[in-house]
Amino acid sequence: MPSQRTTVTMAHEALAAEDDGRSCRDIPDAACKAQPQNFMRHSIALGLSKSADGLADPKLVLSWLMTHLGAPAALVGLLVPIREAGSLLPQLFTAARIRALQQRKWAWSAAALGQGIGGAIICLAALTLQGALAGVVILAGLTLLALSRSVASVAYKDVLGKTIDKGQRGTVTGVAGSWSAIVVIVFALVLVAFSDNRAVIVTSALALAALGWIMAGVVFAGLTEEKGATEGGRNSFSEALANLRYLREDRQLARFILARGLLTSTALAPPYLVVLASGDSGAALQGLGALVLASSLAALVSSYVWGRLADRSSRQVLILTGLSGAFAMALTLGFAALGLTDTLWAMPLALFVLMIAHQGVRLGRSTYLIDMVGPDLRAVYTAIANTVIGIILLASGVFGALAALYGAGATLALFAVMAVAGAVTAYGLKELGDGEQA
Repeated sequence: MPSQRTTVTMAHEALAAEDDGRSCRDIPDAACKAQPQNFMRHSIALGLSKSADGLADPKLVLSWLMTHLGAPAALVGLLVPIREAGSLLPQLFTAARIRALQQRKWAWSAAALGQGIGGAIICLAALTLQGALAGVVILAGLTLLALSRSVASVAYKDVLGKTIDKGQRGTVTGVAGSWSAIVVIVFALVLVAFSDNRAVIVTSALALAALGWIMAGVVFAGLTEEKGATEGGRNSFSEALANLRYLREDRQLARFILARGLLTSTALAPPYLVVLASGDSGAALQGLGALVLASSLAALVSSYVWGRLADRSSRQVLILTGLSGAFAMALTLGFAALGLTDTLWAMPLALFVLMIAHQGVRLGRSTYLIDMVGPDLRAVYTAIANTVIGIILLASGVFGALAALYGAGATLALFAVMAVAGAVTAYGLKELGDGEQA
């Protein structure tokens, strides 16, 4: 047992610990002592969850699967809105119930199990169904997965804030993102090498994703989490609406949500990039492996770096990612203008740059929100931000109408403008450093 602990401690120090001998700044002594073990459990559990996310990516993998099974295009178009809005909208109404738990790790573990069940439903549909019925069942599984994820999102930020000290939170998520990206890269390479067996590979990946979520829940349940306050644990519609007062009272929260809302353009853009690349031929679906590879390589090369940068200044990460996201979309439009969209390298390269930006947005927004508020309001602020963004994403169907009227290029141009506006808005956020809160 001592040798195992030493190994864990050494791994933690190699990945995250500072060399200046500082003690923990904003977590209790007991949590500080357990931090090496908790750091590794966070890295493993979150990495398993992120790996499953990549294997069952709605923007690429599930879109291809539903098309392969003959599901109507209208159902395919619901994948991203259900996945994103379903993950965010319920959070304002679940935060109080999660708050009533003294140890919120159990909420995350249960949510991971729910995601595993949702993934299993999708896998079974892929194995046994065809056409519209397959599409409906896949969307049902995705709905369960998204709703479970909404619980996990609120619970995770709260548990992370209680168990990992400020200055290492971005790093632990970056480590998880980096190793999980390797898993998805292997998946993409297999797709490229054995493209004739694409359906079997995708179905097997979905089964592994379901197993990965379940394993993540088991690992996360082993965290050492101190019992926390449970005041404000009521869960009602009026309580949820009352929480919205923080948008008026805290201008930094309102500005942060505005910046995050504008930066959703990095999440919404990939499907339109694929549309621009494939045109009427649907050729992009034949390059599924190359697109997945580009996306996963972006996560691998950027997650750890973004995480370390976020620990220094999550505000600057949001600024940089907004600008880099806009550059990626401009690059896509440039390739289209030059007639390079049907080449082997152009669209994967543009997607690679875009997904680097998106990884930074995810890490930057998460770290900034955790650092800007104390533990008493962390879950509430997370729920407010995610619910508002969920409404924005639910309304994102308007971009589909815009694409139908003016083309995918015009939609990407609008997203580029949004990304720049997000960077400008983030510039006005308060810098959080040296343990300071907004």
